[in-house]
Amino acid sequence: MKIGIIGLGLIGGSLAKAYKEVGATVLGYDSDNITLDYAQIAGAIDEKLDDDNMKLCDLILVAITPKKAIEWFREKSPLLSPNTVIIDCCGTKEFVCRECFPVAKKYGLTFIGGHPMAGKEKGGFKNSSKDLFRNAPFILVPETACDMELLMRVKGMLMLAGFGRVGITTGRNHDKVIAFTSQMPHIISNAFIKSETALTDSQMISAGSYQDFTRVAYLDEHMWSELFLENKENLLYEIKGLVNKLKQYEEAIEAGDRSELESLLSEGKKAKLKVLEKCGPAQLNGE
Repeated sequence: MKIGIIGLGLIGGSLAKAYKEVGATVLGYDSDNITLDYAQIAGAIDEKLDDDNMKLCDLILVAITPKKAIEWFREKSPLLSPNTVIIDCCGTKEFVCRECFPVAKKYGLTFIGGHPMAGKEKGGFKNSSKDLFRNAPFILVPETACDMELLMRVKGMLMLAGFGRVGITTGRNHDKVIAFTSQMPHIISNAFIKSETALTDSQMISAGSYQDFTRVAYLDEHMWSELFLENKENLLYEIKGLVNKLKQYEEAIEAGDRSELESLLSEGKKAKLKVLEKCGPAQLNGE
């Protein structure tokens, strides 16, 4: 099996290493020649992906930012084979799929939106790992969910990289959920760590919750700002909802109203239990 990887950062580099681990031939491309050469020297890719050999790939995974992924697909579509499955790995889906589905149709190609639900706080090829996707979900956004033979074939190719399960949804639903499960935690963590208290004795006088809460504050501002703005409607809905809820806690504490505070805390605890009952411990998660 031949796998093409566009972008050899954390996600693309990890995909390359995972597929190499199971014996696939991996062709890779990165706009940074140093990263590209390093990936080849490190054995993460067998050769560089170019306009001539990309048509030989069974699967091409596009692991770059949404706008760059769309530009790449538009430019390279005339050179791609209809036998190749192309999946983007971007963090938002509605915008990418809306732009890429018509291009795929024009050239008779198979394009599926995708999102590997795993990551780390630090990006780049140097932080990539063959085990990053071990048992992680991979979300697919096909133009139509009717071709079950294709979807099962794609599922098989993805699970070779270690993914534990493959889910199917729409771009709209994906972006609504991801605003809550991934984008909000990054924004909250990033804003929270700006407190001047963080520079005092926060490391010594803290437990696991502080470390967990601030882990994703360290992020790639260029990539995440693009994702946030592309999903701004869903993200603003969640931000405004949280601000309103925090205001309730603030008012109860300011007023010294223990009864109201206990009520708010109890509501949150019950909400957590409802989520666990409905979704189980393995909720949709990722970076």
